[in-house]
Amino acid sequence: MAADPGEVRHLLRRATFAAGYDAVDRAVRAGYTATVTGLLQPTGTDAGAARTPMPDLPIPPRPKAAKGSAQLKAYRKTLHGQTGPAVAWWVDRMAQADAPFVEKLTFAWHGHWATSVQKVKFTTLMLRQNDTLRRLGRGSFRNLAQAMIGDPALLLWLDGEKNKKQAPNENLSREFMELFTLGHGNYTETDVRQAARALTGWRVSRKTGASVFDPAEFDDGEKAILGRTGNFDATGFVDLVISQPASPRYLATRMWRRFASPAPPPAASLQRMVTAYGTAHDITAMMRALFLDPAFRATSARNTLVKQPTEWLVGTMRTFGLRVSDLKPADLKPADTKPAAKDPATALAAALAALGQVPFFPPSVGGWPSGVAWLSTAATPARIGLARRIAAVADLDPISSVRASSRLDALAATLGVDRWSDRTAAVLSESITKPPELVVLGLISPEYVVC
Repeated sequence: MAADPGEVRHLLRRATFAAGYDAVDRAVRAGYTATVTGLLQPTGTDAGAARTPMPDLPIPPRPKAAKGSAQLKAYRKTLHGQTGPAVAWWVDRMAQADAPFVEKLTFAWHGHWATSVQKVKFTTLMLRQNDTLRRLGRGSFRNLAQAMIGDPALLLWLDGEKNKKQAPNENLSREFMELFTLGHGNYTETDVRQAARALTGWRVSRKTGASVFDPAEFDDGEKAILGRTGNFDATGFVDLVISQPASPRYLATRMWRRFASPAPPPAASLQRMVTAYGTAHDITAMMRALFLDPAFRATSARNTLVKQPTEWLVGTMRTFGLRVSDLKPADLKPADTKPAAKDPATALAAALAALGQVPFFPPSVGGWPSGVAWLSTAATPARIGLARRIAAVADLDPISSVRASSRLDALAATLGVDRWSDRTAAVLSESITKPPELVVLGLISPEYVVC
């Protein structure tokens, strides 16, 4: 049975980055439930992902040189220079992937397990973490959590290396429970201190970038964590945490707020997601329950989330079939800044920074803000400028080729907008004979920025 186009657009806006005419048409014909299944469990080879291979950015050897030396400065410059290509690669992959939900969820996990290269320093470790989130992010949350507790980038980000049995560091144990698995109020300060002891002994090799366990630095004494007593290590700690009843409820609430609504899920919706997650800790089953839930599919759930800047850019690139290489440095240059960077990767990072969000650079372990925080007046000029540059290089034929009286409808279909408000339609109508200007206004409109 054919699906309702409005319901399908809503699903695609949330589960992917774009809801253009062709994608909506395919989903309407396939049906809503079949579309959910296809998004969550894609089959075949992802040709778009194959076109965007992860860059090889090896860890450079640190020179044995004095502080402030030319060699040390060159080493740091090499490390810094790797971040732009990594950002450009991931944006390109998100824009090109044939399985967009995989990338959308990977980006959501990046905000959940928020780790910044600014402190980690080694871009290679960030790329490895990105691969972990993508490979394990749709399977068992237990497997994902076990991988992340020993993730080299996360260990550096949350001071895991400083966690020694003589002086336990509580940063990783606290954030792991508060932000990643349980939520505030579902553990005690004693649990944090005792869990820190269970996480001792881990180091990161500066040569290979691998996590290394040093038994001599592990506190092998008995610990009391979350009402249980034993000689817990990192593996035992993770299993203990995710077995808590609060863990699936916390995770389901995080996913609901990320994909469905800024408000907490209704009790019945939460229970359906937790039940689907089950003892297998099945992330895909939880997300399927979310997307099929009546509260998600209700018209009242539409147009309640603000697109994050990266999502806005990637969705626009997918809509117009653009790659990062199509956007020249001058196209990406934020307004009123110094001359454009010479390469697209650096220029793209600068453009995203002007919007307020650069992948691999979350502002804190809590990740990026959400909602109206992205509608700041400071970011608006940057969004307008980038929209103009995109419109200047994009193929606007789907809009420009139709008669002027039909262009508002064509623009809505292209951008995946349900309908224009009277106020927005009035503004758009003033540029009806100027397709590039019309597209710019559509890209910065509330109907497109809010999904």
